Amino acid sequence: MLGPDFEARSLPLEDDDEGPVTATLVRRTRTHRLPRRWRTAIPWRSDHLPLGGADVLYVHGWSDYFFQREMAEHLEALGARFFALDLRKYGRSLLPHQTPGYVDDLAVYDEDIAAALDTIGHGDSEHGRRRLILFGHSTGGLTLALWNSRHRGVAAGLVLNSPWLEFQATGFARELIAPLMKLGARRNPLAPLPTVDPGFYTRTVSSGSDGSWTYNQAWRPERGFPLHPGWLAAVFAGQDQVAHGLGTETPTLVLLSTHSLLSPKWSEEMTHVDVALNVDAVAHRALSLGDDVSVARIHGALHDVMLSEPRVRETAYTAIRRWARTLPLPGA
Repeated sequence: MLGPDFEARSLPLEDDDEGPVTATLVRRTRTHRLPRRWRTAIPWRSDHLPLGGADVLYVHGWSDYFFQREMAEHLEALGARFFALDLRKYGRSLLPHQTPGYVDDLAVYDEDIAAALDTIGHGDSEHGRRRLILFGHSTGGLTLALWNSRHRGVAAGLVLNSPWLEFQATGFARELIAPLMKLGARRNPLAPLPTVDPGFYTRTVSSGSDGSWTYNQAWRPERGFPLHPGWLAAVFAGQDQVAHGLGTETPTLVLLSTHSLLSPKWSEEMTHVDVALNVDAVAHRALSLGDDVSVARIHGALHDVMLSEPRVRETAYTAIRRWARTLPLPGA
């Protein structure tokens, strides 16, 4: 679906309570040539490229999957080999018998990530041959931040695109709501919760509305997948871990819009802001990730910064390139 220069591999995982489980690894089958507009900014020698000798593993967010072809092309133009992981019960990995997106603990994804790393050459016996850069969006950013704290020394860098590190209101609000979700998770973890997504984020992204992107709407529905107490309790538990501090030394870049607009009423301003997260709360919480955290606030960015308008994406790519140049070189 991304064209002949991409391919996908199914990664069988252990069965869970719903039956068979799989994840899916996506990669490019050939290296992308550096676009002309980037050639003045990036020396065209592999040993000088900011991500030369690196593998990037991308993990999507909630109600999402990998379709951002341009992002893969740009990161490969920076010297990386690009891979994307559709987690269990999302996108290419979603099976008919499964509850979309559902897990009751974000650490469950350790198996998905391990399978992907083994496949691309970052298994336990191969660690250190190439640099590993983890790139996560929204819930995927939270998932990778927590994974990185449990697997220290594996990743050379972490890029988090609008990571869901804090509840949309405040940490205090999360502490009030979390016990209710925990109770619901014990009594009926798959009970349906009220739909809170008015579809505004989809409106800012989809080419069928005010956005410019075309994707599989069954895998990325207009109002997101149904929410369940067990899943939301797992997210709150992960956010609580971040709030207490992860204390990692992994160089981390956090990309965020400069503004949020969380409103039940549509506004044209929503096409240039984050309508999913409280970006100020996330920026503050990002400081709890570790000792080496850079936060880049990008004017006009959407919730998925890499789906913003072209000039905004260029700013984000520039931030990634500058940050990547600060990472230790392979073997250093």
